[in-house]
Amino acid sequence: MIQIQAGSGPTALRILLGSQLRKLRESKGISRDQAGRCIRASESKISRMELGRVGFKERDVTDLLVLYGVEDDETRDVVMNLVDQANEPGWWHRFNDLLPTWFQAYVGLEEAAERIRTYEVQFVPGLLQTKEYARAVITAGAVGAAPEEIARRVDLRLQRQRILDGGNAPTFWAVIDEAALRRPIGGTEVMRGQVQHLIDLMNQPNITIQVIPFSFGGHAAEGGAFSILRFSDQDLPDIVYVEQLASALYLDKREEVDRYTGVMERLCAVSTTPAETVDLLRQIMTEL
Repeated sequence: MIQIQAGSGPTALRILLGSQLRKLRESKGISRDQAGRCIRASESKISRMELGRVGFKERDVTDLLVLYGVEDDETRDVVMNLVDQANEPGWWHRFNDLLPTWFQAYVGLEEAAERIRTYEVQFVPGLLQTKEYARAVITAGAVGAAPEEIARRVDLRLQRQRILDGGNAPTFWAVIDEAALRRPIGGTEVMRGQVQHLIDLMNQPNITIQVIPFSFGGHAAEGGAFSILRFSDQDLPDIVYVEQLASALYLDKREEVDRYTGVMERLCAVSTTPAETVDLLRQIMTEL
């Protein structure tokens, strides 16, 4: 488990790279102390590298790959490409003054993902929000913030949504609790616009939306919202993102990912089908 607290500041790609290096080391039964000696560093530096909390030097990573017995060019290329990319700031860095460090990592992972599956309880997922709905949510959560800051936060959210358009858009699969669609965020007109937006988004082939209706009762994800991200490189692990009040968990161990994937599969099985989702959204529109 990777836990990112406020102030730790790892980038998304550093998390992926560190996770990959840890798995390669563990597969060979090599200790962190041994790995540290290989790159003329301490065990604690290897720990920080594997958590994505420090930068990566090409020479260090090259030496570690030799120690770990990585000989095939494909695996080496994947790792070394991550080294190059991890040192490049993403577009969201100009919003660093607004973003907690633990969420900066998620924005980077979101950009790199091939598939995103998310379960949301309180709100419509950020990537599916209208400008007006986003402003209402952000304003409620940023008490005392200046109008200029609110506007920038809304702009950030709308820019994140651009990943869902274009030829390289990821597959986005959302399961939303009906409570999130019934909660009157921003008033009737804002909610009407948001629900209609969800209906429109269902026409995009890369977007699937399901709803867990009130009628189902209890279900497998009563612990709260989470997202599962998958990447195009098969050597990179899936990552589960679980947001907390002042930190976030990034889970990448196979047993952890499998547990959340199983929960997501059960949620999908008991939720509305895409056609039923449209019917329910239209029904909600008439009741607003």
